[in-house]
Amino acid sequence: MSRTPASNWMLGAACAAALLLGELCDPGGAFAREGPAARPAARELPAAAGPGAARAPAAPAAPELAPPGAEASPAPSELIFPPQSLPLRFDHALHAGKLGQGCKACHASAYRSGSAADSLLPEPVAACDGCHDVDHRDRRDVRAGAKGSGRCETCHVVRGAGPAGSARVTPVVLRAPNLRMSHRAHLERNIGCEQCHGRIDRLAMATRESLPRMAGCFVCHAMSDAAQGEARGNCAVCHLTRPDGRLRTELASGKLVPPRWLHGAEHTADWTERHRGVAGANSRLCGNCHASAFCTSCHDGRLRPRAVHPGDWLSQHPLRARQDSPRCGSCHQEQRFCGDCHRRTGVARDVGGARRPGGRRFHPAPTAWTSAPRGPGHHSWEAQRNMTACVSCHTERDCATCHATRGLRGGQGVNPHPSGFGSACAPAYRRNPRPCLVCHAQDDTWLGGCR
Repeated sequence: MSRTPASNWMLGAACAAALLLGELCDPGGAFAREGPAARPAARELPAAAGPGAARAPAAPAAPELAPPGAEASPAPSELIFPPQSLPLRFDHALHAGKLGQGCKACHASAYRSGSAADSLLPEPVAACDGCHDVDHRDRRDVRAGAKGSGRCETCHVVRGAGPAGSARVTPVVLRAPNLRMSHRAHLERNIGCEQCHGRIDRLAMATRESLPRMAGCFVCHAMSDAAQGEARGNCAVCHLTRPDGRLRTELASGKLVPPRWLHGAEHTADWTERHRGVAGANSRLCGNCHASAFCTSCHDGRLRPRAVHPGDWLSQHPLRARQDSPRCGSCHQEQRFCGDCHRRTGVARDVGGARRPGGRRFHPAPTAWTSAPRGPGHHSWEAQRNMTACVSCHTERDCATCHATRGLRGGQGVNPHPSGFGSACAPAYRRNPRPCLVCHAQDDTWLGGCR
């Protein structure tokens, strides 16, 4: 059964209560006594006074105490922050609030930490021994006071006393996050702890509920370039990457996917239908995780998933292609894909008349496409607007059959030049005479004025 981050926290607290009773805790959810006898669940401890009293699991922090971004992400990501075990008792509200101790008093290592994998737990000798009746200089033989705040139970969950009366402290398990993060870099820029972790100074025990949320990081990392400074918003700034620079999405704790609030890119069941809009608006976002080969496995123009184009696409695509041919070219090669299909179906210039189906044509009727006078749909205007679309099917020879000088390459002598072109053609001819010679012979009298 899957567990939410909050349920993991509550399970950890219940384990701590079980350990106080000398019992073993199974993180999977079952509790058992030492020995063969099984116990179905840990019993809840009664409320008790004093620093060593066990506490029932606390509810998640109130919204005003939660880290920034908790509205978008109520719980920290288990993929980024793997589950942890904190068999500890500590009152941040007492130390940081009532006693006025700053974060650095206990977490001095954060001010020099450059990696998210660094341990930032308090150093007991420097942080604890000065106020509590305890000596941590030898971790194998900690000298703890018998009463008051020096007892091990004040801060730790213990497994009971051994033969010589010594206590076995349950270790803390903090797994390294799947993240790039430098506490030192943030603190040097006067970014306070509460800007990432919320109001810990008003909490008792800080749990994983106080870990940062990605939406909170975007408060600084998604600013405009002018205000952003060094807080870049690229995914690879904080997330782990592979050798090719793309994000590591296969993690030991699961598969990394975009959250719901990130540009609508959550990979839900309807993602196949929605991804075209997200990718069209920001293809660089997709490129953080996917290589182009991932897209072309579906969009290569040969094998078409049924969801890419509607079922009646053959009848619709001429109009769509004329409206936005560059969009077609993002997946299809016009000269190969479009040309091959048009030749097979007989809708192409180089198909013999016998193979061309009656009434089927690619271009409009000659009265609108080639004949004078030139209307808004005339081929001359279309060629000037998008010559790339023309050359996907036609070569220079096709143009020369009408526009070349009579008798040259079957030309009909149809003048393609605008009015007054002859008086300004000399500079163009001197720069490159080849385009002129496609339609004109060397001794063509029309070239006299250009030379």
